[in-house]
Amino acid sequence: MAEAERKYLSIGEVLVSLKAEFPDATISKIRFLESEGLISPERTSSGYRKFYEQDVDRLRMILKLQRDEYLPLKVIRERLDGGDQTQEAVAAPTLRKPEGASPEEELDEPVPATQLTADELAAAAGVDNEVLEALTSFAILRPREVDGERRFGGDDLVILRIVKAFFKYGVEPRHLTMYRHFADREAAFFQQIVLPTLRQRNPDARRAAGESLAELAQASRRLKQALLRANIREYLPG
Repeated sequence: MAEAERKYLSIGEVLVSLKAEFPDATISKIRFLESEGLISPERTSSGYRKFYEQDVDRLRMILKLQRDEYLPLKVIRERLDGGDQTQEAVAAPTLRKPEGASPEEELDEPVPATQLTADELAAAAGVDNEVLEALTSFAILRPREVDGERRFGGDDLVILRIVKAFFKYGVEPRHLTMYRHFADREAAFFQQIVLPTLRQRNPDARRAAGESLAELAQASRRLKQALLRANIREYLPG
């Protein structure tokens, strides 16, 4: 699919990939750095920015120099354009599917410690704010209060990207509440299974509980896929 094969990130996706390391980063700041000539992302035919890996690496270096060395933009531009990038290699964007996952099991991993505003989340996922608010009202997305302001996490971004696939079939946010209800019940069920281990203070025991939860979640996903496939098999091609 075209979306899965593209080699670049949108400005919203770039923001998410940087947010954990640079909490103060915003879409406006990225646009400002572009207006100042420090980054020069390509554009699509529709005018949207296309950030390739080298663009994100350069942007990450700019933010690091601002944060760690308090350098003005003029000095940063001279340093980068002069080839002085001797700091440690920067990591590639993190918005990628796990290596080796089968098509049925692929699932984006949320970026750790992500905190996004509604506008940032909508931009990262490519949806309207009205859709985001509707999903929030039905608890499909669950923002948290951080310093008196509403912030969305990495899991919200993953969920939002997944539910977009439903919308082209006329599915509305209210129709998706069954998934939220089932997920809540399933989470409570899994917690009961590992609760005795979770109650232990031993770090090794708690780590084992986390591994058990991950294994249960994977088994659950495979079981639901198999049951669904069995129910609709007569309508599937082949």
